Amino acid sequence: MSLPILTDPALVLGSTDSLRLFDASPVSMWLEDYSGVFEVFEQWRKDGVTDLATFLQAHPEQAAHCSARIRLLHVNPATLALFAADSFTELSSRLNEVLRDETFEAFIRELQQLWDGQSHFQSRSVNYALDGRRLDIQLKGVLLPEQERHGDRVLVVIEDVTELEQARRRARDSARHARSLFQQAPVSLWVEDFSTIRLLLEELRSHGITDLRTFTDVHPEFVERCMAEIKVLDVNQYTLDMFKADSKKELLTRLPDVFREEMIPSFREQLIDLWEGRLFQQREVLNHTLDGSPLNIHLQFSVFGGHEDSWDQVLLALTDITARKKAETYLEYLGKHDVLTKLKNRSYYVDELNRLTRKNILPTSVMVLDLNHLKETNDHLGHISGDALLQRVGEVLLQAVDKPWHAARVGGDEFIVLMPGADEAAAQAVADNIIKLTALNNQFYGTPAIALSIGIATAREPNSLEATLRLADQRMYANKRDYYEKSAQERRQRSTD
Repeated sequence: MSLPILTDPALVLGSTDSLRLFDASPVSMWLEDYSGVFEVFEQWRKDGVTDLATFLQAHPEQAAHCSARIRLLHVNPATLALFAADSFTELSSRLNEVLRDETFEAFIRELQQLWDGQSHFQSRSVNYALDGRRLDIQLKGVLLPEQERHGDRVLVVIEDVTELEQARRRARDSARHARSLFQQAPVSLWVEDFSTIRLLLEELRSHGITDLRTFTDVHPEFVERCMAEIKVLDVNQYTLDMFKADSKKELLTRLPDVFREEMIPSFREQLIDLWEGRLFQQREVLNHTLDGSPLNIHLQFSVFGGHEDSWDQVLLALTDITARKKAETYLEYLGKHDVLTKLKNRSYYVDELNRLTRKNILPTSVMVLDLNHLKETNDHLGHISGDALLQRVGEVLLQAVDKPWHAARVGGDEFIVLMPGADEAAAQAVADNIIKLTALNNQFYGTPAIALSIGIATAREPNSLEATLRLADQRMYANKRDYYEKSAQERRQRSTD
């Protein structure tokens, strides 16, 4: 792009004083002749052009035609310094390097303002210095007095806003980067507004409340009120996936399905932490997906920096620990259960026996059971059959023994039922039920049949539980001897028959 040039500054500016002021300005100043542009405008109007922007978008070469009609008259030294030009001649001869295609949209806006009859115009654009530097500029132009109709003298002031625009671009890039990190983070992120909750807490303080825990003991509805005042500002994509929501709108309109009553105790603790000034918190909570599945969550809560006085922006990071909690629950189960029979194990039995000894609950009944013929079953039919027999005993005892009592497998073929609060009659009723259920089980499975030896004893005196256990064990062995003697007699009777 080249512009016709008039090089006589004194003639252009009209006086030596004007020239000195123009040249002394620390801001880039250009004096230009736009009369050729006004002549083009007049011709376009004669040709029926009414919408300049549409016309120039359809005929971009006409904008270049307009640009070529502008005459550069003079620039000040600040302009030469800004654009790295040694002289007016060099700058004017290399304007095609200064004004590139990126200036097109801005030039259209400038022309539109003049087309609309304004005596001034402005735009933001991009120029380039002759050393190749990109310059973000703020351009302001004004038709000098008495020249508005013809545009013979237009003063253009260019402000270098490169640093400002670079800062804005960095801020935009940073915001985009942060947004990208927020959206793509492999953890559920929520941005929430707790400002109303802060006001509610401050209102309590103004009424002389000093202990929020005691206050919420008396007024539990306050916790629910605060919970209802949480405003969710944003969530990321991982949150939608984790909570099985099709959209952000669906999730936010169904928050009561996510945060159920189970959340209230943990939210109360969160409020108490906030009351005591803890703006970063971690805890485990229970949420639900939109399809109703429970989600065990590790929650991290923090108030954004700079928002500590308002709490209007807080970040919650939620990690799904459901699998870990299931594993912990299973490990806890294994610690107190016999895997084969699903009954309590010896570890549980020992702990429960110690608890009952300390509590000295009276009466307490004890039932000792032993599975007959387990060794023979293992020897003749294999351990798989023996294990199946033990599993069937587990089925019987799980059906026969109700909470708060529990049956435990304490050895290979040994079982014990501890029954705190049960007297002899209650214990005998349980034993009768076990015998009845055993018979039904044998009818269902056939051979090999379950045969249990049972001994029962009841502690009625303080510190007599250990002796009661020995008595129940003795009675179980007496029952076992009777069983085997009866079995032997039946075998002999069958052999003589």
